[in-house]
Amino acid sequence: MSDHHTYKKIEVVGSSKASIEDAISNALAECAKSVRNMDWFEVTETRGHIEGGKVGHYQVTLKVGFRIGNS
Repeated sequence: MSDHHTYKKIEVVGSSKASIEDAISNALAECAKSVRNMDWFEVTETRGHIEGGKVGHYQVTLKVGFRIGNS
């Protein structure tokens, strides 16, 4: 059994009206429907939409790393 891993990274964007944390969770939950072996994520951008002078929703861009191959 090998002790090293090979990863591929994809970029996804999650959104939520509630919070940045929910936006991250939403992105990962949706990603998990089609990507196996997810191991880590990195938040690369955080932004939001303003409605009536208040936060309308949060948007978070993530890089998600998942293992590929037999590693």
